[in-house]
Amino acid sequence: MSLSFCVLAVVRRKRGIGLETQFAIEMLNITKKFPGIIANDNITLQLKKGEIHALLGENGAGKSTLMSVLFGLYQPEEGIIKKDGREVKIKDPNDANDLGIGMVHQHFKLVECFTVLDNIILGVEPVKNGLLQKKEAREKVKALSKKYGLNIEPDALIEDITVGMQQRTEILKMLYRDNEILIFDEPTAVLTPQEIKELMQIMKNLAAEGKSILFISHKLQEIMEVADRCTVLRKGKYIGTVETAKTTMQELSAMMVGRNVNFHVEKKESKPGDVILNVSNMTVASKVHKKNAVNNVSLQIRAGEIVCLAGIDGNGQTEFVYGLTGLEPLVSGKVELCGKDLTDSSIRKRSTSGMSHIPEDRHKHGLVLDYTLEDNMVLQRYFEPEFTNKAGFLKRKNIRDYAERLIKQYDVRSGQGPVTVTRSMSGGNQQKAIIAREIDKNPELLVAVQPTRGLDVGAIEYIHKQLVAQRDAGKAVLLVSLELDEVMDVPDRILVMYEGEIVGEFNPKETDQEELGLYMAGAKRKEVKA
Repeated sequence: MSLSFCVLAVVRRKRGIGLETQFAIEMLNITKKFPGIIANDNITLQLKKGEIHALLGENGAGKSTLMSVLFGLYQPEEGIIKKDGREVKIKDPNDANDLGIGMVHQHFKLVECFTVLDNIILGVEPVKNGLLQKKEAREKVKALSKKYGLNIEPDALIEDITVGMQQRTEILKMLYRDNEILIFDEPTAVLTPQEIKELMQIMKNLAAEGKSILFISHKLQEIMEVADRCTVLRKGKYIGTVETAKTTMQELSAMMVGRNVNFHVEKKESKPGDVILNVSNMTVASKVHKKNAVNNVSLQIRAGEIVCLAGIDGNGQTEFVYGLTGLEPLVSGKVELCGKDLTDSSIRKRSTSGMSHIPEDRHKHGLVLDYTLEDNMVLQRYFEPEFTNKAGFLKRKNIRDYAERLIKQYDVRSGQGPVTVTRSMSGGNQQKAIIAREIDKNPELLVAVQPTRGLDVGAIEYIHKQLVAQRDAGKAVLLVSLELDEVMDVPDRILVMYEGEIVGEFNPKETDQEELGLYMAGAKRKEVKA
């Protein structure tokens, strides 16, 4: 055996590439159809052993569908799957788990009334003599949590924790099962910049340990940072696979959407007018801790400005929005919109008084998933004369025409148009449907919480333009975001929230991400005028 062959064999083993096959997973010529749409059209994807392979595409391009086929949630009409060079049949997620394939879903698969620990061990519960052995499971979960910096509370109920914490629970579910093929479907969509950086390192460490990772993301910067290769899909078709070290974000975005994308938000100088929203001394109780989630917060937003509420997830932003929009009662304080006291008003009253809300959790508070797309489009307006006659019957033609207009205007993609069941749509297109509905109400105040979560770069560019257009039309916009690039680029003012209090106010032109990070982490604070 020659020396060069020995060296090659060592290098291949070091990279986790066996001499018999270099691929951990091969999805060959996969086709998956749904009513009215071909979600995956003859797609081939090959995952090398020990690599991080990104899957990139627009909303509705077929990324999550392809991964759901690999995880056994869907059965393809055509194509085969190979693991380590051997053809396998994956009829359901149990088969996937038996093959060492784990998946962190974009829309979490959690039982809300169970604890974090119960969700993690669900389906693989440790049992001895017919009795559930939680002690050793708890120790393993705590060890994994500490090792990967996920910092979860095992006994907290899922319904009481933040979306970010739910994401961490999903990751721990996969790590707990010792899977070797790891699928991350939009894993950073709800994480803070610090958490994203930590997750990127976790993924690199897992790959170094020999695990193979499929990473779905719309965030080009993350793909460039962490992925070895990237496969691009567009409208259900395979566009190409490239090595990230040999490409650019501009080239990837052009492959994804078929055109060049502007990554910078263009806007004129703001000209704030009258006060639209006036919040005085708001206090909201916490469902998790004894102390209040929001503590005596006051702020104002004027017509013609975008104000961003920034902070690390779990510092009261969610509860502040709940108190503002009527999803949670206030312990104390006052909410005024255009001079009208809405503190004790219903959610519908706030909506009809000029408040629109793009919620953090689109499934829980944004949509009725088993309704059609057209019915979701009029959820907050169906009682208006345009959509309901004097006898109380819905004007179905008007609803259909209205939904079709919004679908076209906001490029909401669905298999059967207005009559598509919303549950069957991709997460990004569900988000676009909510944004279309809320902006089209022509509100005086638009509350946008993580509005670009799960959207591709083309859709993000469009949504940012819509937020600026609202501002330029004399509306007030409250943006709540965990994306530091968005925090720096979109608003006219930034308010940083830490442990339920506003600890800093900034002009984006006069600060940087490092300074914001210090305030977000509680290392600095300053007095803020309401």
